[in-house]
Amino acid sequence: MHINATLINLYNVCKRECWLHANGIRFEHTSDLVSEGKLIHETSYPQRSERYEELEIDGIKLDYYDARNKVIHEIKKSDKVEEAHHWQLKYYMFVLERNGIEGVTGVLEYPTLRQTETVTLNDDDREVITKMEKEIEEIIHAETCPPVIHARLCKNCSYYDFCYVGE
Repeated sequence: MHINATLINLYNVCKRECWLHANGIRFEHTSDLVSEGKLIHETSYPQRSERYEELEIDGIKLDYYDARNKVIHEIKKSDKVEEAHHWQLKYYMFVLERNGIEGVTGVLEYPTLRQTETVTLNDDDREVITKMEKEIEEIIHAETCPPVIHARLCKNCSYYDFCYVGE
C-alpha cells in the first residue's frame, strides 16, 4: 500500500487503526461521527468548490487547493487530535514539494469551533515525515496488528467494538 495522508493521520492517533485501515479492515462507514465530519466538510464552505481546485498527486487528494496562492485548506470537525491534523497537512505539503511545488502553506480549519490555523513545513518536519513513512511501512507490513492503546479517544472510534470485543 502506498503511504497517504490518511495513514499519516492514523499513525499519529493510533498505530492499531493505521494497521487495520491499511490492511483493509474498515469500520468508518458505520460511524455517526465520521458521517458528521463528512457533512461538516461538505457544507461548511459551499463556495469553495468554485474557487479552489481538487488535486490528486502521489496518492494524496486535496479537496481545496488554492493554486494561485499555494494554500491547502483542510477542514476538520474537531481539534481533539489536532497534532495528527497538523501532520496530515504537513504531509500534503511534503508530497507537493517532492513533486516540485515549492512554498505551499496550509490552513487547518475547524468550522464548528470557528478556528483556523496556518500550518507550515520546515526541515525538521521533513525529517520527521521521512521517519514516519518508514515506520508506517513497518507497521502496515507487520504480520500482527499493534495492541489496543486504551486511550480516552477510543470510546468514540469506529473500531471500538472491534478492539474491545473481548473485554
